[in-house]
Amino acid sequence: MNPSTVAGTGHHSTSRPHLLRRALDNAYQWAGALGATCVASICVLMIVQTLGRHFGFPTGAINDVVAWLCAAAAFLTMAHAFKHGDFVRVTLVLEKVSPATRQRLELACLAVAAVAVAYLAWWACRFTYESWQFNELAQGLWAIPIWIPQTSFAVGSLLFLVAIVDELVIVARGEVPTFVRLVQERHAQGDFSSDL
Repeated sequence: MNPSTVAGTGHHSTSRPHLLRRALDNAYQWAGALGATCVASICVLMIVQTLGRHFGFPTGAINDVVAWLCAAAAFLTMAHAFKHGDFVRVTLVLEKVSPATRQRLELACLAVAAVAVAYLAWWACRFTYESWQFNELAQGLWAIPIWIPQTSFAVGSLLFLVAIVDELVIVARGEVPTFVRLVQERHAQGDFSSDL
C-alpha cells in the first residue's frame, strides 16, 4: 500500500476526499444524527406521558409513536455505529493471525454480512412497499399509513448494506477497515469509552 494513502479512507493525504467518500460519510453521519434525534424525542415523549398521567390529559397515542421512534433509532444508526466500530466484534482469532490472513477473514466476514443484510434490506423495502401499495393503516390510536414509520426500517437497512459494501471495498483494496482504524484512533487518544 502506498504510504501516502490515509489508512481506511481510500484517498491520499495530500488530496481532497473523493466526492463519493464524502457523500457516504455524510449519509452515515446524518442517519446517525437522525437516530439520536429519535432517542431524544423518545425521552421528551416519555416526560410528556408522565405529566399527562399526573395531570390527567390523554397520552395514549404516545406509546405508538415511541415504538416507531425506537425502531427508527435502531435502524437509522446501524450504518454509523458499524463504521465507527461500535458493534460488538469477537476478534480473538483475528488478533492471532498474520495481516494477510486477517484481511482474508475480514473479507469473508464482510461478504457474509453483505449477503445477510441485503436479504434484510430486500424484505424491509418489500414490506414497506406493500404497506404503501395496500394503504395499510397503523393498528393503534393514531391510524396513520404504516409505511411512514416503516420507511426508517427500509432506509436504515439499505444504508447499513451500503456501509458493509463500502467496508468490503476498502478491505479488498488492502486498507485498514474504517471500524478498526477509528477504534485505534480513539484508543491512541486514551478514549476507551466505547469498550465499556
